Amino acid sequence: MSDAVTDHARHTSYTFPGAYCSLLQALPTAPAELSAVARNVIVHYRASGETLPEATRAEINSRWIEAALAADQSRHPGPLEAAREKTDRVQGCCRDHTLLCVAALREHGVPARSRVGFAGYFVDGWHHDHVVVEAWIGGRWQRFDSEVEAPLPGLEHPMNLEFDAPGGSGFVTAATAWSALRRGELDVSNHGVDPSMPLFSGERFVFDEVIYEIAHRFGDELLLWDSWGRIGMPGSAVSDEDATWMDEVASMLVAADAGDLEVEQRLLERYRNDPGLHPGGTVMQHSPFGEASVQITLRH
Repeated sequence: MSDAVTDHARHTSYTFPGAYCSLLQALPTAPAELSAVARNVIVHYRASGETLPEATRAEINSRWIEAALAADQSRHPGPLEAAREKTDRVQGCCRDHTLLCVAALREHGVPARSRVGFAGYFVDGWHHDHVVVEAWIGGRWQRFDSEVEAPLPGLEHPMNLEFDAPGGSGFVTAATAWSALRRGELDVSNHGVDPSMPLFSGERFVFDEVIYEIAHRFGDELLLWDSWGRIGMPGSAVSDEDATWMDEVASMLVAADAGDLEVEQRLLERYRNDPGLHPGGTVMQHSPFGEASVQITLRH
């Protein structure tokens, strides 16, 4: 196992559970069972089918798993497997379901990371921005979707996401989507948050998702409404300079996924040194609810 793999068995500031280590140590590591716990602890803030309490709405910004677990334990002291009412769970999204799974796997010494991209299996003809788990299982990286409880149309095995072609009904990374867009092989007008929110879709959206993807790959598991570096305003045009810059970044991500360890190392160095990619000490935290943006100081 290479250092590029074993590095992902170490906690980041986002997955470090602090006082709640024992809760994660008690969890299973099998994808289906672990995913069930993640869904039991965290409820999607806008896709639950329930009216969730405004009093806990700010939990979507918990950011660090330690904060999410503190919120959970304030209402449900005890094992994470104990049943919680859906409306009384910690509010979050795919990023948070994934973060809990990644944190638990790392606590057990299993290399794991979150992958940012697009899922074509929630709504026919639409590719939602999505975050899934990638774990070192059986001597290779394997992906699973911790948000999905049962097979969906076009997604028979949520606990074993096979690599899919851009525009298909599976999951593809943001870098793969960007590269296909630039080759003229992909229409990304249907890649974004939701069909009802066209401003949050298209070329700019995919561009920004690649920056999220590289940040998550290298341990900055930031919120999906944070901004920094070259992340732009929703719906704004991507300049030719930015597009050319992103072409190189995306191609490196795709090559690293294919197992090129030399490119993986160069990509890490690029991430650490390029202010267009790396968040540095602060990010701007925006709000899905339209609340005022705030500057957040990050933990390192």
